[in-house]
Amino acid sequence: MPAAAPRPLGTPHPDRLSPSQPEYLKILQVHRDALGRGDSFYTDPASGLLVLTAGYLLSRGSCCGRDCRHCPYVS
Repeated sequence: MPAAAPRPLGTPHPDRLSPSQPEYLKILQVHRDALGRGDSFYTDPASGLLVLTAGYLLSRGSCCGRDCRHCPYVS
């Protein structure tokens, strides 16, 4: 199984979620709340779309190559 990137699961790679995104802090909080509950996804507060959590993506065992926002394998 590939190793996860050396960053906390609650922190997405900046290429996947830019800190300059207007809803950045809110998205991080919603994601961390979902991780804390063990949820597989959350509803993005900016777009209303479902977004997979880093915890769920990590449990899959490898990167799917679809540029997921919270991919734990992107370094």
